[in-house]
Amino acid sequence: MTSVLDLAPVIPVVVLADAADAVPLARALVSGGLPAIEVTLRTRAAPAAIRAIADEVPDAVVGAGTVISPGGAELAAAAGSRFLVSPGWTDRLLDAMKGSGLPFLPGVSTTSEVVALLERGVTEMKFFPAEAAGGTAYLKSLSSPLPQARFCPTGGIGALSAPSYLALPNVGCVGGTWMLPPDALRARDWGRVEQLAREAASLRDRIAR
Repeated sequence: MTSVLDLAPVIPVVVLADAADAVPLARALVSGGLPAIEVTLRTRAAPAAIRAIADEVPDAVVGAGTVISPGGAELAAAAGSRFLVSPGWTDRLLDAMKGSGLPFLPGVSTTSEVVALLERGVTEMKFFPAEAAGGTAYLKSLSSPLPQARFCPTGGIGALSAPSYLALPNVGCVGGTWMLPPDALRARDWGRVEQLAREAASLRDRIAR
C-alpha cells in the first residue's frame, strides 16, 4: 500500500457512536477525495464501523485511531483496519503495532520520542497534539536535524491552519475533524460532509512550495 501519509493531504478523524452511519459517511469522504479514514477506537461502535467500511466501501482505506494497547491493535486488525494510529507509544504498544503487519503511525510530541522511534526503524509518525505541542514552528525545527522523520500532525488543526502544516517538508498529511461538523453528522447531511471533504482534499493544490 502507498504510505498512509501520501494517500491524501488530510486524514479525517472520525468518532462514530452508531455503526450504521459508517458506510454513508465513508462514501461521502471518499467521494470528496479523502480515501484514508481514521475511525477512533473511542466508542463501542468503532470495530463494527471499521468492518462495515472495509467490507462495503472498497475505495476507502480505513484505519483505526486511538490505539493505546496491544489488545486495541489486535481488535483493529481483526475488524479490517488497514493502518493503525496511536496518540503516543510504548515499547509494548510499538511491538504490537509492528506485529499486526499493518502500517502504523505512533504518536510523538517531543524530539526524544522521534529519535527513539528512528532508532527502532520507524520514520513515519503522528505529531500529537499538534497545536498544543508547538505547531508548525516545532515541526519546522525538526526538519533539519531529523530529515528522515515524516509526520501527520493532528490535534487542533483546522481548514485555516492546515495549509501551513502541509507546506512543511516533513509533513505528509494532517489529521482533522473540521470536515465532520457535529451538526452535519447529527443530521446525516452527507452532502455537506462530501463538500467539506472536497475542499480539504484541494488544500495542497493551493500551496506554493
